[in-house]
Amino acid sequence: MTQFRPTRFEVLPTIVKNLLIINGLIFLAQNTFAGPTSAFSFEDYFALHAWQSDLYKPWQLVTHMFLHGDLGHIFGNMLALWMFGSILENLWGPKRFLLFYMLCGVGAAVIHLAILSYELIPVVRTYHEIMTSNIPHNQDFLDYVVRYNRKINVATLGASGAIFGVLIAFVYLFPNTYIYIYFLFPIKAKYLGILYFSYELFFAVKNSAGDNVARWAHVGGAIVGFVLVYIWNRKNRKHFY
Repeated sequence: MTQFRPTRFEVLPTIVKNLLIINGLIFLAQNTFAGPTSAFSFEDYFALHAWQSDLYKPWQLVTHMFLHGDLGHIFGNMLALWMFGSILENLWGPKRFLLFYMLCGVGAAVIHLAILSYELIPVVRTYHEIMTSNIPHNQDFLDYVVRYNRKINVATLGASGAIFGVLIAFVYLFPNTYIYIYFLFPIKAKYLGILYFSYELFFAVKNSAGDNVARWAHVGGAIVGFVLVYIWNRKNRKHFY
């Protein structure tokens, strides 16, 4: 069997439908209140910030999943949520799918923050050394403080961590199902999953300057998704499609 053909399938099941609506409404609110004249910043309060940042709040581990950077960002995530999440929700039911989705998103955030915090250790150390030294507060000093604040307060947002968990779960359960890239080029889910995960892991480790994609959140979401689906499905591991 190479294709997923459920006997009873909802094209837009409850949780997926509500996630699409919530993400769409929040994206609309983000853009409505965006701009230099706005007194409220969705990104400052609800996007994910490093533990070392004064902007970090615990609820951001959840809320960052419902914010997106631009139209392409939200469209790609929501398309993948609908394509793969609908199948998983039909298979598992709404409660289990929602639990899976949220755990993947939060797990991805924790892994991302752990890696980010490690990367920021020398930056924070240098900053505190400079702040406690007798260096005169000249223009160079002020420029460094501005650069530090920009680096430490970078916001991470998007549902990509949870989406990668959903994608990996689909790949694990339906490895031989064909996925059509750009609706034209067929590739089995297992090969797409391996290629996509390898791509994200390579660039996460490479950590190129100027790469503003949270690669470790993607990798983290995939890892959490794999662990969960493996545990949940270990009694039926022979039932692949």
